[in-house]
Amino acid sequence: MARVAKKAARKSVAKRKSVTRKSPKRAAAISVDPAVAKIQVAVDKAQAQVNEQSKKVDAARKKAQAARAKASKSGKAVDKRAAKTASGAAARASDKAKTLKAKLAEQKTRLAKEKTLAAIRAVEASSRAKLAEMEERLAARAEKDLVRARAAFESKWKKSRSAANTRKVKVAAKKMTAKAKLAEKKARAKMKALERKEAAKQKAATKKAKARKAPTKRKRATARRGRPAKKA
Repeated sequence: MARVAKKAARKSVAKRKSVTRKSPKRAAAISVDPAVAKIQVAVDKAQAQVNEQSKKVDAARKKAQAARAKASKSGKAVDKRAAKTASGAAARASDKAKTLKAKLAEQKTRLAKEKTLAAIRAVEASSRAKLAEMEERLAARAEKDLVRARAAFESKWKKSRSAANTRKVKVAAKKMTAKAKLAEKKARAKMKALERKEAAKQKAATKKAKARKAPTKRKRATARRGRPAKKA
């Protein structure tokens, strides 16, 4: 009988162990900021346009090179005109590619700024959630402890515990506010650096464009001075 009782006890313990299961870990939800997602779509679209235009530029340059080779070999006026037309088309395709690349760079700068702002919003939201969760946790713990102490000092205990909770929340709120402000300061510094970089790029592009246009104006002026005077 004793052996039977022992076997039954072992079986019941085994059953309890098999029933007890570990709770599955929560999957970390990755949320994308809507503003960031919107600009990311624009960046992807601009990148696709740049890629497509780069292919067109390569094709136009190959065509212009072939036309120039043909014109150089034949020496015919028709082939020379075709080579000139092909070179012009290649130049226009290249200019369009540069414009699209500039737009892509602008969209990427916007995306970097929006990601920085999204990070600030995430820190603020996380701080609010942590504070709310902390308040709930402290309140739940207080209720459990209060059940044990209710008989002796219910009124005094409630006041004391509430004050302690308030102080803890204030300290945590102060720390989290400081953390959020530091993140905002870093983010704004990063944004300013991006803006300075973008301004420098635009300045360099403007300077380069002016330098490209200057020789054309000098050539036109030379051509006008070199023309023979009209006969009266």
